[in-house]
Amino acid sequence: QLQLVESGGGLVQPGGSLRLTCAASGFSLDYYAIGWFRQAPGKEREGVSCSSSDDGITYYADSVKGRFTISRDNAKSTVWLQMNSLKPEDTAVYYCAAGSRCATSSQFEYWGQGTLVTVSE
Repeated sequence: QLQLVESGGGLVQPGGSLRLTCAASGFSLDYYAIGWFRQAPGKEREGVSCSSSDDGITYYADSVKGRFTISRDNAKSTVWLQMNSLKPEDTAVYYCAAGSRCATSSQFEYWGQGTLVTVSE
């Protein structure tokens, strides 16, 4: 059974850090791009970061560039999103997804259930 499970969300103060984990089971990450998306209340889902499968290129939304870092260990079937200098506007449910390439969300076939990140005093 193909599955992605996110963890590591929680409540953090502005300026703080969190590391999200995406654990894959039932398939190998070797041939998949892995993206992190988020959806804030009342807003559309947006792409946050992506790690391509073949060339090691990583992508970041302008809003998180310089603060977030995506990394992966295919042997461990795990992808991480290190989030530093968190802001209240980073509050959202964060999802990881696996797909053919780093592009729009429609390119991603498999999705996790999400983990909530709340940035607040």
